[in-house]
Amino acid sequence: MNAANITAKTVVVTGGAGFIGSRIAAALADDNEVRVLDDLSSGAATNLPDGVELLEGDVRDETAVRDAVRDADVVFHEAAEVSVQRSVEQPRRSNDVNVGGTLNVLEAAREADARVVFASSCAIYGVPDAVPLTEDAPARPRSPYAIDKYAADSYVRAYNDLYGLETVALRYFNVYGPGQAGGQYSGVINVFVDQARRGDPITIDGDGTQTRDFVYVDDVVRANLAAATTDAVGEAFHVGTGAETSVLELAETIRDVTGSDSDIVHQDPRPGDVPASVADLTRARESLGYEPTVGLEAGLRNLVAKR
Repeated sequence: MNAANITAKTVVVTGGAGFIGSRIAAALADDNEVRVLDDLSSGAATNLPDGVELLEGDVRDETAVRDAVRDADVVFHEAAEVSVQRSVEQPRRSNDVNVGGTLNVLEAAREADARVVFASSCAIYGVPDAVPLTEDAPARPRSPYAIDKYAADSYVRAYNDLYGLETVALRYFNVYGPGQAGGQYSGVINVFVDQARRGDPITIDGDGTQTRDFVYVDDVVRANLAAATTDAVGEAFHVGTGAETSVLELAETIRDVTGSDSDIVHQDPRPGDVPASVADLTRARESLGYEPTVGLEAGLRNLVAKR
C-alpha cells in the first residue's frame, strides 16, 4: 500500500508539522489537498513541503479542529502530548490534549464523514504477560500518557461501533528516524548516537536485556497510508517490525554504525522498566498488507547519516 492509492482527496494531518505527521503530509501532498493542524509546540513549519496548508491551532480547540476537518475525506490524528514525564507532572493537561483532543477530532470527523486514522501506542499494554504482543493482549497502562492513549484508542474504535464512523487505530511500537526530537518512543536511540559520536561511554539502564521493537518512521508512514484505505475499520493494528532487540544489542549496533570506540557501561535500572516488548504483526499483515521494510541496522545508518 502506498500513496498512489490515495489521490484527489482532502487530507488533514493533526500534528502534521511533527516527526511522523510531516512525513505523512509529504507522502500525500503531490496528489491530494493536504491541510495540517499543528500548534507548533514541538513541530516546525519548515518540516512541511510546498503546497501543504498549515493551520496553526490546538486540538483542544474545538472550533479550530472543526474548521480544519471541514470537508475532509481522511484525518490522520498524530497530535499528542507524548512525554510520559510531562504526563506524570501534568496529568490533566495530558488528558486534555490526548483524550479531549481526540474527541474533538472524532466529532469533527463525524460531521464531515471523514475516516480517522489514529496514532495509538504500545504503551497501553504496560508490562505484558508474554511476547510477542497481540492486539488482544490485556491493557495495563502505567502512566497518565498510557491511560490517555488507551482511552483515546477505545473512543476511536467505539465511534465506529456507535456511529458508523470509519476509524482505524494504529498502535505504534518504538518509532525512530531522522528528525526525531527524542521522547518516550525511542529517545534512547538519540542518546546512544550522541554518546557514541562524542566517544563518551554509552550508558545503559540495567543489564541491557530489556527488549523493544524499533520501527523506522518510513514503515510507520506506510502503515498509515494502508489504514486510510483498508476495509478493516473499527479495529486496532500493531505497527512495529516483529523483531525483538535488546537494549544492549541496540547499543552495540549504534557503536558499529557510528564507527565509535565508546565503552558500553551499565547503571542502575529504571524503576518499573518494561522487560520485553515486541509486536505480533499477524493482524496488520492480513488486514493492512503491512510489512516492515527497513531493518534496524539500515535504519540506524540512515538516521546517523542525516543527523
